Amino acid sequence: QVQVVESGGGLVQAGGSLRLSCAASGNIVIINYMGWYRQAPGKERELVAQITGDGSTNYADAVKDRFTISRDNAKNTVNLQMNGLKPEDTAVYYCAANLRQGGTAWWKNYWGRGTQVTVSA
Repeated sequence: QVQVVESGGGLVQAGGSLRLSCAASGNIVIINYMGWYRQAPGKERELVAQITGDGSTNYADAVKDRFTISRDNAKNTVNLQMNGLKPEDTAVYYCAANLRQGGTAWWKNYWGRGTQVTVSA
């Protein structure tokens, strides 16, 4: 079994900061990339930021220069530092890990249940 659990969401005023954390645990052989996605009411889930095992990152244009993704390969954790938050950043944020589970030969995406981020104007 594999679990992906997020933490760190909350309510913040515009211009403020939040830090999201995510940990993958269980029978994990290796993790390829980890990332954060978000889904606002009435909208589709979208990529926020992604990081590979060697530290290469990819950001959505809307969050570049405001958000920073980081990863600890030894602990199977990924963080998202969010600065300069805007009301349009309000969404449920999901963590995802693309990994191989023990006893399998394929890669699969595992998702957390999400954490709410609300930015007030």
